[in-house]
Formats: sequence, structure tokens, C-alpha cells
Amino acid sequence: MTILGAADSGPSCYSRFVNEWFCWQYVEDRHEQITDALVEHVLITFAALLLGIAIAIPLALLARRIPRLESAVLGFSTGVYTVPSLALLPLLVPFTGLSAATVVIGLGLYALTILVRALLDGLRSVPDEVREAATGLGYGRARMLTRIEMPLALPVAMAGLRVAAVSTIALTTVGTLVAYGGLGDLIAHGVQRDFRAELMTAAVLCVVLAVLLDVVLVVLQRVLTPWTAGAR
Repeated sequence: MTILGAADSGPSCYSRFVNEWFCWQYVEDRHEQITDALVEHVLITFAALLLGIAIAIPLALLARRIPRLESAVLGFSTGVYTVPSLALLPLLVPFTGLSAATVVIGLGLYALTILVRALLDGLRSVPDEVREAATGLGYGRARMLTRIEMPLALPVAMAGLRVAAVSTIALTTVGTLVAYGGLGDLIAHGVQRDFRAELMTAAVLCVVLAVLLDVVLVVLQRVLTPWTAGAR
């Protein structure tokens, strides 16, 4: 059995002789390390989602404005996702180094696959009669986009964002390749050292984080789209 580095005096659920999957004592003893990994995981996830949104919005609007470019935009966003994460992150290292930026950029590009399509589907869901009514009221193209189309497209776009968020939380663990994997670093270390408590704790936290973020996005969607309450 691999030496896990815990104290040998007194009973313990993780030691050189005991290696349990669920161990609250491990959480108490390593809470600072766990907290640091969790915070890093959250920051990388949010940064990647913000980057993905910042790129996806102009791409979706470009595809909407110029229909002949739609297939190219969707092809690009989908094509990025076909590159395995184990290959994409090392490909970025020569440009961004072994840094959190490497993980953020890689995950932001992966999120485009879901976000671009969700934004396009959301814009398509806006009824034509609504656009015609807005035009009759004197709305210009920019005002119609910001005041009519984007708000009405928000429910579909938020559904895509929820999927992208959960996917990004899972993919952040791959950042351990460049030493910035958040909870993924604990998972990798737990696998390498056969440290069951560390592996299980990090995995459970990933699941909890995904569920909490999904709940937050659902609440945010209801706050931003109160007119959909009756439909639900």
C-alpha cells in the first residue's frame, strides 16, 4: 500500500494502513489545499465561460447577419471540439506557457460549440411578427437586437449556457496537464498515489460544483426572463 502521509498515531480513515474512500478527517486535515483547488477550479471555469461568451456572441451575430457564413462559423466552433483536450492544451503551451491562461483559452474555445449554436437557435426563435411590429414602431437594427431579439433569445441561450457550464467544469480537470486543473490536480494526485479519500473528495466537489452552478444559472434565467414564468 502506498504511504499516504497521514499521522500513524490513533485511528484514522487515511494512513499507511487505512485507505478509505470517504474520510472526513482528510477534509479537516487538508481543508486549505482543498479550498485552494476549489477556488482555482471556479475561477478557471468562470473565466473560460466569459471568454467563450465574448467570442460566441460576435460569431453568432456574424452568422445571423451574413447567412452564407453560418456554415463556416458553425464548422469552426464544432471543429475545435473535435480536437482532444489532451492535444489542444499542449498545442497552446508554446504561446501561453504553463499557465492558467492555457486552460482558460482551451476551455473557452471548447464552449463555442454549444454557445454559438444556442445563440443562433435563440435568435431564430424570435417570431417574425415581433420583428415586424418592432420595425413598424421605428426600431433600428441595433435597437431591435438589444431590446427585442436578445431578450427573447435569452431562454434558449441560457439553456445552452447551462450545458456549456457543466461541460466546462468537467473539462477544467484536464488542466492538470499544465498544473492548473483545480480539483483535477487532486484527482490526478489521488490516482497516482492510490489516495482514495483525496480522489473521492475532489470528484464529489466537482459534481456539487456543477449542480450549484446549474441552479444559479436557472435562478438567473428566471430573474432575467420573468415573462416566461407563465409559460413554465
